[in-house]
Amino acid sequence: MDLESFLASKPLFYDVIDYERFPKAYLSVAPLLHLPKIIHIVGTNGKGSTGRFLATALSRAGKKTGHYTSPHILHFNERIWMDREDIDNVGLETAHQKLMGFLDDQTAKTLSYFEYTTLLAMVAFEKCEYVVLEAGLGGEFDATNVFDKVLSIFTPIDFDHSAFLGSSIESIARTKLRSMQTNALLGIQKHDEVETIAHEIALSKQCQLYKVQELTDTLICSLGLHLALKNGLSDYLRDNCELAMVAFELLGYKAQEALFDQNALFGRLSKISENVTLDVGHNPLAASAIAKAFQGKKITLIYNSYGDKDYREILTLLAPIIDTVAIIAVEEERIVSRPLLESVLAEIGLKYGSFESIDMNKEYLVFGSFSVAEAFLKRIKYP
Repeated sequence: MDLESFLASKPLFYDVIDYERFPKAYLSVAPLLHLPKIIHIVGTNGKGSTGRFLATALSRAGKKTGHYTSPHILHFNERIWMDREDIDNVGLETAHQKLMGFLDDQTAKTLSYFEYTTLLAMVAFEKCEYVVLEAGLGGEFDATNVFDKVLSIFTPIDFDHSAFLGSSIESIARTKLRSMQTNALLGIQKHDEVETIAHEIALSKQCQLYKVQELTDTLICSLGLHLALKNGLSDYLRDNCELAMVAFELLGYKAQEALFDQNALFGRLSKISENVTLDVGHNPLAASAIAKAFQGKKITLIYNSYGDKDYREILTLLAPIIDTVAIIAVEEERIVSRPLLESVLAEIGLKYGSFESIDMNKEYLVFGSFSVAEAFLKRIKYP
């Protein structure tokens, strides 16, 4: 069975996660895998852009580098990136057939979509020197956490996936931070308790913990500022770029502007056209960063949301920059019902309607999940 058909047979989401299934599957194939040096990125926001900044810099520095990120927006190939290019279909299928030869039929069948994709990526990355591996859900129990790593990077940790991670910052932070191993770098945090818990876990694991604020020297600050001005990076993307620079230097290299001169991952405050910006953030922390980036402006928000997201808080945070909300139809069973979303918009006092088309005289922000981004890009036939 080819990869597309094989993945189509697997559900994308589960109500209950089997935390023992993937470690067992990994142990069965571990002797057959050639693992590169792994940099594990865990957090609530900023994983994708931080990872892409770092992976691109390593590649430009002459190190064959892979970057595993999820989910994708338009094409599955986006998840497996090597030396500044998405993997092609031939490479994907070759890795799939090789992995199917490693796994017994029952294991291959029972692995989740994300679990199988994680192993697939490691087969595809076998000739890399470094792989920047982005965690999916959580940290400690995430499929990406089974591999030994040379460095763990923690981006900002906030409320997200409470059904699996808990409803308090402490429970969420512990689940994510327990993925650290021998060396860890802690990015700028919104909640003080995250830093406290990080130190506690690092001590118990005898892990060397670094704080980005303590390692961000004058040169990195000036490089970050210059790149932000040059590439139009928001404050949070500048923070992610500087976090990647510090990680790069922890790996033994010297940060240089030419290595980090980029706009990072598509879908992170990406300019689709002169008057349309797209961002795949879908939680309150992302909404706060977006509101700050658009401060002083009034935009039309092209929006929809999964029902399990805190869309009430997200819309409240975005309200100061919103002129009107254009609800885009998304064919996805997890999307909130239209009447419920409309009732929340009315409660907040936001004008709303249905997304029809782009008016060149207005400024737009497409904000929400990867499904919202995909629906919008297909609707306008991008690129």
